[in-house]
Amino acid sequence: QVQLVESGGGLVQAGGSLRLSCAASGRSFSSYVMGWFRQAPGKEREFVAAITWTGSRTYYADSVKGRFTISRDDAKNTMYLQMNSLKPEDTAVYSCAKKGPSGGSVYQGGSYDSWGQGTQVTVSS
Repeated sequence: QVQLVESGGGLVQAGGSLRLSCAASGRSFSSYVMGWFRQAPGKEREFVAAITWTGSRTYYADSVKGRFTISRDDAKNTMYLQMNSLKPEDTAVYSCAKKGPSGGSVYQGGSYDSWGQGTQVTVSS
């Protein structure tokens, strides 16, 4: 069982940057695809970004492509989401997740079997 804890959220003005971290404990996550999702009030959870276990391939939602960068440091059991040029529409609770061993799309939350509690990101206009 992997426990995931996010940190780094906060309040930032539009155009600013934040770096989210996702620390894993209980078990190494180096063999798994990891992802970030977000959920804004009144909206469904949506995919943000994912990274393969080697870090060799990354996936991004169109809405964040070119602004957000996902990375991982398996030696530290930590994943990151660097968010630049933030917009008010990026305001949401951001959660990290570990993809399960079976198949399934990296873009679908149902493919992930462990989740963190989330960290709030608020972007003011």
